Amino acid sequence: MLDVWAAVSGQTVGEAWLRRDEPKSPATVAKFETAMSQISRGVPFAYAVGRVGFRTLDLAIDRRALIPRPETEGLVELVLREGGRGKGEAWGIAADIGTGSGCIALSLAVEGSFERVIAVERSPAAAALARENVAAIQPLVPVEILEGNLLEPLGECPERYRVIVANPPYLTATEYAALDPSVRDFEPGDALMSGADGLEATEKLLAGAAALLEAGGLLALEIDERRATEVQTLGARYGWTTVELHDDLFGRPRYALAVRA
Repeated sequence: MLDVWAAVSGQTVGEAWLRRDEPKSPATVAKFETAMSQISRGVPFAYAVGRVGFRTLDLAIDRRALIPRPETEGLVELVLREGGRGKGEAWGIAADIGTGSGCIALSLAVEGSFERVIAVERSPAAAALARENVAAIQPLVPVEILEGNLLEPLGECPERYRVIVANPPYLTATEYAALDPSVRDFEPGDALMSGADGLEATEKLLAGAAALLEAGGLLALEIDERRATEVQTLGARYGWTTVELHDDLFGRPRYALAVRA
């Protein structure tokens, strides 16, 4: 209960404990009661309290977008490590495809040295949530939200990108049906499923990203560890010299990195 109170009142758990005997505002009490009621019905914690932590960020979150996962924090870490390699203090432009809440795009803007970050989202509702988070965080680096499917909006821009990063949908319908109800019944299915083999979105990214990247630019993808070998095979099919696999904190091949020659 204390963690719920902390989340709805904008405090850390420690602060909430230290201030537990202070008077509570009726509005915060009402938010707490609503969140507790939702949690009792199986609503994921983040949706119930309307907030989620991601790396250095505190983001608004609701059912318009997936709840950011720790694995995706690892994807950002790889991009921050590899995206600016050899670039000095000016890293160029980054693009985040399928931004959802905006967690990746905002992390790159806050923690990286990119000149701009462009975030693409096909769901108008999720794009609106991402814009809300951009407005709340107000990063010093400009973050622009474009609506459209995968790489299509980038083709309308004259820029070439230093980094294209994505956590695309990568499950089959069967795998989606087997998910825990806390995910399957609440989070947007179209952000999780991707064709009969789970690779539809990933294949489109591998097929189209090289033409949008500058020389030496990086494509960074979160992938399903069960299809890591297939991702490498697709990379070779679409002309990527090497698709490197990187493990997540659990030792699973969770990330694929490819560099444009």
